[in-house]
Amino acid sequence: MRRLGLFAVFLVSLVAAGFAGALFSGHLNQNSDTHTVVTTRSPSLSTTTTTLPHASVKVLVANGTQQNGAAAHLTQVLQAQGWSMSTPINTTSQVSATTVYFAPTKQPEAAFIASELGVSPSAVQPLTVTAPVAGVTGIDVVVVIGPDLASRTPTVTPAT
Repeated sequence: MRRLGLFAVFLVSLVAAGFAGALFSGHLNQNSDTHTVVTTRSPSLSTTTTTLPHASVKVLVANGTQQNGAAAHLTQVLQAQGWSMSTPINTTSQVSATTVYFAPTKQPEAAFIASELGVSPSAVQPLTVTAPVAGVTGIDVVVVIGPDLASRTPTVTPAT
């Protein structure tokens, strides 16, 4: 019984000390000029930059519209970016929209070129015999200019 009494006194003392500490601590915090700031650190996102070997990718631009010089102009633009360019040509038939065709394993390069030209990713297609171009042996990417891209390409008039 005596043990129980001692335990009760100890417990009451502990509670009283905790209560006094809480009051004292609250009083100090109210008069303090410092504030606790909780900061969290988020993990940094890593970015991967892929360098496409422009010079090792053979690109052909074909004009599928009636706008004179569109393929020549776009060939110059892509050549200035470092792509290995073939001589521009006209398509075998008119097209309704720009399409960027790619040879096997060249889809990333075709998608990159399409992106740079502002062409929709859905316009990037595998190069097959149905593409409206002739003589594409050895070509990695074929850009067929449609009216949508031609309208953003200045007309080049041959010098006389």
